[in-house]
Amino acid sequence: MGISIPLMILNLLFLGSENVNLIDNTCKNTPNYNLCISVFLEDPRSSSADIRGLGLIVIDALKSKAEETANLIDTLKTTSPGLRSPLNRCAILYFAVLKADIPEAVEALSKGVPKFAEDGVADAALEAQSCELAFGSASNSPLTDLNESVVDLSNVARSIIRMLL
Repeated sequence: MGISIPLMILNLLFLGSENVNLIDNTCKNTPNYNLCISVFLEDPRSSSADIRGLGLIVIDALKSKAEETANLIDTLKTTSPGLRSPLNRCAILYFAVLKADIPEAVEALSKGVPKFAEDGVADAALEAQSCELAFGSASNSPLTDLNESVVDLSNVARSIIRMLL
């Protein structure tokens, strides 16, 4: 069958690193292998991280995507007045993600309490899904791609954190 392309890329980037197998095995136990691998390829800390560190790296990627979403919400509130109500709801939800859920996950994982870290990233996914639902069943949300990315990153982070339970 041969070696997978993401694993080949990992081997090239982290030549000699013991973490290639850890990263590959970790990502195989998440719901989105390719997303998981891409997060680690983009972050040089992954070459020496343990599973806890890998979890923190994914949480950082989740935070970045949530910040991107919050910034777009702010922009859309001025450029799309017809969407003001769902955008206001989403602003509140992403405020919770950035000020409560992600900090809770980082602190808990840093202190060795993975259950609370799992709760934080699970809540982030729920907030993103609630944002999407704020636009109604017609799903004319300008945030769909970003909300889905937040959910996907949350699910990858949650899978990695569960390895620590």
